[in-house]
Parts: sequence; structure tokens; C-alpha cells
Amino acid sequence: MKYLARTATGNPLLGDETGYVPLGAVEPDLETVRDALPRAAAGTLGSVASATADPVPAADLSFGAPLASFGKLWGIGLNYAEHAGDLDEERPTEPASFMKPSSALTGPDGPIRLPPRSQSERVTAEAELTVVMGRTCRGVDEGEVSDVIAGFLPVIDMTAEDVLQQNPRFLTRAKSYDTFLVPGAAIAVLEGPLDLDGLSVRTEVNGEVRAENEIRNMLFPPAEIVSFHADAMTLEPGDLFSTGTPGAAPIAPGDEVRAVVESIGSVTAPVTR
Repeated sequence: MKYLARTATGNPLLGDETGYVPLGAVEPDLETVRDALPRAAAGTLGSVASATADPVPAADLSFGAPLASFGKLWGIGLNYAEHAGDLDEERPTEPASFMKPSSALTGPDGPIRLPPRSQSERVTAEAELTVVMGRTCRGVDEGEVSDVIAGFLPVIDMTAEDVLQQNPRFLTRAKSYDTFLVPGAAIAVLEGPLDLDGLSVRTEVNGEVRAENEIRNMLFPPAEIVSFHADAMTLEPGDLFSTGTPGAAPIAPGDEVRAVVESIGSVTAPVTR
């Protein structure tokens, strides 16, 4: 597995299990992580082993968000049958998608800031696998989706659940408060086939597993989600698709939330108000 990331000061990095090197030490013509996304999708991104610098362990680095700015932020609701059942919702027959504003993003360490109680008294956190687009595309067959994806991220998504319960048309507001999307620090770039179906997605609060399921139990797998939306619009490098959560957990100030996507990575953030 390769990883694309940035330091807290914005310097682009390429990593693997040995550590991280400056992206320019592998790909001298690339100045940003966004520039590297098409090569990640095409499978032509260089390796840490060929770098002109020695790798630095991840523990010795401070990370910022992997992209200086993301593109379209898509979320998919009710994508695990069990989660839909928990919410007494019918299974959707097509991906139940919504968009979030860029202002909902926060850094990979958070914090998650809850809205004032006058606006919401019940916020839930949800672990999700997120697809990062690597190439501009339109009308992509499911079998070709791997050619346009740069990689994957773990994310923590939030919902002001009491706002949503007032009216389903309030979904956009319920999902869009500041800091309501926490991306992992590194984009996982696959170097070969990976059985996504067999991987688990897990929501943890204060070290306790609150929800867990396998990607194989998604109603709409990642490739179908990307292909479905590529029929409706042009997708571009840096667009994200958060593919749904196995379950949500209520959170409060002082909590620590962790999203874990097996073999892809994890992201942790404290909760404040």
C-alpha cells in the first residue's frame, strides 16, 4: 500500500510501511498531492524505495489534511441494510446521496465541535470508507471504476440527528455544521487487487465499538456508487464519496471518536462544544 499525505505545513508526501518521503523526491514534476491523484489512479505513481530521500516514520511527522482542498463532498445514506433497519427506514433502491459543503471539513485530528444546544442536542458520529477520485471522468462502467479512483480514506461523518428527525428535508443542514467531516491523514493508494468486500468498517467512541459491519453488506458497493454518479455529472480529482456507515453513535463533549477501516486506516478526533 502507498499513501499520499501532507505535513501540517502543507508539504506533499508519499509513504509506505517504511515511512514517508517528500513527494518531489519520487515525482520531481509533481508539486501537490492533487497533482499525484491521476497517477495514483493509473497505477503509475512512483515508490518510496526509489526516492532520493530517506523515509521518515509516520510517528515523527505531524499531518494535515491530505489535500489542500477537496472537490465535491458526497455522502451516501442508509447504505447498510442493518443501519437502515435501526432507523426504521426502507431500503433505498438507488444510492441515497447528499452533498456537504467544504466548510464541514476539519483536520485529521479534529476537533469535532458540536453546535450550540439551541440548534442541536443530539449529534451522532459515523465511521465511513471514503473513495477519493483520481481522474476526470463521465459515464464510467462499474468494471472501469478502479481506473479513475486514486484511493481511499477513513472518515468520521456527523449528523445532527434531532434536526434530521424534525423533517427529512433538513438532511443537508443536519449534515453540514462546521467540523462535521473528519478525513483521515493519508489517502491509501492500492498497488494491487484488494478484496474490499471482506474489510470491516468500525465506529468507536471512547475505545468502545459502537457499530461494525463489512463492506460486503453495503447495499451499493463503492464501484456502483461512483458509476451511478458519473452518469449524472463529471467527476474530478479530489471529489469524495463517503460510502455510508454501519451505524451511528451519539457523542458529547469530552468523547473521543475513532473511525477504523480495515487495511485502509483510521482517524481519531476529540469532541468539544
